[in-house]
Formats: sequence, structure tokens, C-alpha cells
Amino acid sequence: MNNLNKDLFRGNNIFLLLLLLLLTLFTPAFAQKTYIHCGKLVDVEKGEILIQKTIIVQDGKIIDLQDGFLPQGADDILIDLKDKTVLPGLMDMHVHLESETSPTRYLETFTLNKEDIAFRSVGYAKTTLMAGFTTVRDLGGSGVNIALRDAINAGLVIGPRVFTAGKSLAITGGHADPTNGFRHDLIGDPGPSV
Repeated sequence: MNNLNKDLFRGNNIFLLLLLLLLTLFTPAFAQKTYIHCGKLVDVEKGEILIQKTIIVQDGKIIDLQDGFLPQGADDILIDLKDKTVLPGLMDMHVHLESETSPTRYLETFTLNKEDIAFRSVGYAKTTLMAGFTTVRDLGGSGVNIALRDAINAGLVIGPRVFTAGKSLAITGGHADPTNGFRHDLIGDPGPSV
């Protein structure tokens, strides 16, 4: 083999080695699956409780449901819920992730900054998800609700899938009027801002 062929052979080997290395690094991330072993599974379409099922999830989507407890591959994740009952995620079509009912809720209108509301909303979103609600519809807020939805979608915070209307609209003095119940000198212009 002459020197030119040796250089080409060496160059091709380095290229192939780099290509194989890249494929090795990135292929498991795309091929990784999650196996969920369910002791009981609620089938809401048939109204039945199914026994010993394996849910297979890939790229955030359920791709298969199999009888029994299937073994996972070496790079896969196993969630063992053999002693649990698994049901589809719940949906709540009327939430406000920026706040929660409390005796100090009206006072907090004056004491909390928008940043305080944003930090609290992260906890409310996580609590909502951990309670089993995987999808919610947020029916109005200050704009924090939109930023929270975007942060959840980007994987920055933990929370349910959020469909939001942004700022709710209402008649003056109505349910969604942010000045409702304030003294005249505190009312200001309820908006919308341009």
C-alpha cells in the first residue's frame, strides 16, 4: 500500500470512528423507552380494570400496551407500579395556576409582586401535576400563566400541559375585572393595555 492510500485509509478510519462515536452517543437518547409495569390499569373506554399490563412510552408518547410485565432493554427505564392502580391523566378545565384560594388572597393583590406570583405558580403547577392532572385549562391571569405554560413546555419547570386564554376579559365590575371591589382611588384603568 503506497503512502497516499495509507493516508486515505487512516483518514477514512478516523472519519468512521468519529461517525460511530457520534451514533453511539446520540442513538440511545432517541431509542430509549420507558416501561411502566402496572398492577392494575383503568381502561376508561371499556369501563374495565385490566390486570398486569406494561405501558411502553417513547419520546413522551405511549407507543404500546402489552399483557404481562415485559423486560426493558439495557438503556431503557423501568417504572415499577405492580402494586398500584394506574389511570389516564386527569384534566381540569377551569384552573388559575397563578394563585390558590386562601384567607389572604385579596390582601396578596397588594402585597405580592408579579415575580412572587410567578415563583408561587411553579409550585402550584407541580402540585397540580402530582395530584394526577396532566392537562389543565387556565382561564385567565396576569400573563404569568403564559410564561408558566412556556416554561413547562420547554422542560424548565414541572407541570401539566397547559392551555391558557392569557388575560381574561369581563365587564367592568365583573368576575375578571382586576379592580372589582377596590376603593375608587385604587381602581385605576383595568385595561387592556395596548
